[in-house]
Amino acid sequence: MALTLTLPVAAGGLLPYTLQGSTPVKPTAGVAFNRIAYSAAHVVADPLAVVDPWINCAVDWDATIAYRRHLWSLGLGVAEAMDTAQRGMGLDWPTSLELIRRSLEAAKDVPGALVASGCGTDHLVLENVKTVDAVIAGYEEQMAAIEKLGGKLIVMASRALARVAKSPADYERVYDRILSQAKQPVVLHWLGEMFDPALAGYWGSSDVEQAMDTALGIIAAHPDKVDGIKISLLDKDKEIAMRRRLPAGVRMYTGDDFNYAELIAGDGFGGERFHGQSDALLGIFDAIAPAASAALGELAQGNVEKFHAILGPTVPLSRHIFAAPTRFYKTGVVFMAWLNGHQSHFTMVGGQQSTRSLQHFAELFRLADAANLLEKPELATQRMKTLLALHGVED
Repeated sequence: MALTLTLPVAAGGLLPYTLQGSTPVKPTAGVAFNRIAYSAAHVVADPLAVVDPWINCAVDWDATIAYRRHLWSLGLGVAEAMDTAQRGMGLDWPTSLELIRRSLEAAKDVPGALVASGCGTDHLVLENVKTVDAVIAGYEEQMAAIEKLGGKLIVMASRALARVAKSPADYERVYDRILSQAKQPVVLHWLGEMFDPALAGYWGSSDVEQAMDTALGIIAAHPDKVDGIKISLLDKDKEIAMRRRLPAGVRMYTGDDFNYAELIAGDGFGGERFHGQSDALLGIFDAIAPAASAALGELAQGNVEKFHAILGPTVPLSRHIFAAPTRFYKTGVVFMAWLNGHQSHFTMVGGQQSTRSLQHFAELFRLADAANLLEKPELATQRMKTLLALHGVED
C-alpha cells in the first residue's frame, strides 16, 4: 500500500504527497573504491541531558559512535570533528577532542577504517587574539593533542587567523610552521564564507584567484606534508582550476556539495592522475551514505553511467540541504539521520534543529524520496508526520 501524508507546499497551503515506493540502493559489499571518500560526520545530541542547549554541549556518545561504524561499514572514511559535527556552532574544543579520541578508539576495531580529524583554533577567544603568534600557538595546541592520540590532521581554516592576518605572508608563516612539524601528511581545509562568514578573505585576499595562488604556494613549499586540500567554495570551475595546478601526488578533496558527482567522476585532464579527478571529503555523504558507497563502488568497477545514475539524483537534495544560509546545512543532515532511524530524536547540539523551516523539511522529505534515500519509508513517514503535528499540521 502506498504511503501518503499531507505536506506544506511553497505556493502556500497543504497537499497530499504519496511516496514513490522505490527501493533504496544497496552497496555491493567488498568493492574497493578508487577514490578516497571521507564523510564529515554529524554528532548525536543527548536530549535527556540537564543542560542549557544554547550554552552547553551534551553528546550521546553511543549513538554518535554507532553512526561512525555505519559509515565505515559502507567503506567511507570519517572526517571527524569538522563543521558537519557543528564545530564552531555548538561543539566546543574539549568535546571535539573527546569525540576524536572515541572515534579513533572505535576505528581500531574496524579493519581499514579511515579517520582524519579537524585541527583548528576554535578554543581561542577571538577578541583576545591579537597576533599571528597566538594563532600559531592555538594550532599547535590542538595539533599536539590530536597527534598524541595518533590522529591524522585536517588543518581547518581559522577564524582567528582570518581576523588578525594582514597579508598573504601571515598565512604563509602560519602554515609553514604547522606543516613543517606535522608528523604525517595533512589535509588542508579551505572553507568558503558561504559556510562561515568569519572566513571571508581567507589566504589573505578576497580575490579567489589570488587566494588560490597563496594556498598553492604553501602546498608547493611542503608537498611531502600535504596529502591534499579540501575546498568548499561551491564553484566547480574554481575547484577544477586549482586541482590542475596541484603538485604531483597531492589530492583535491572535493567539498563541493553542489557538484560533487561530476567532480569525483573527473574529466581525465593531463597526465597526473590527481589533476583529472577529485577525491571526496563531504558533509552530504553523511546524509546519502548508502548511495555514495554504491556509486563509488560502480565507479571503481568502471561503470561510470551507473555511478551517475545513483549519485545524480542525490544532487538536488544536497543543493537543498546546503541552500543559503549554507551554514545551517547541519540541520538537514541530522534530519536525514532521524528520518532513516539512525537516531531516536531530532534534537541537535546548540538547539540547531530550529534553524530551518517546516517548508524546508517538507521539500527535503520529497527530494530524499525522489533520490531513493529513505531507507525505512514507513518510519520516515511516521517521523515526518510527528514533525508536522508539532507544527500544527495533522492529517
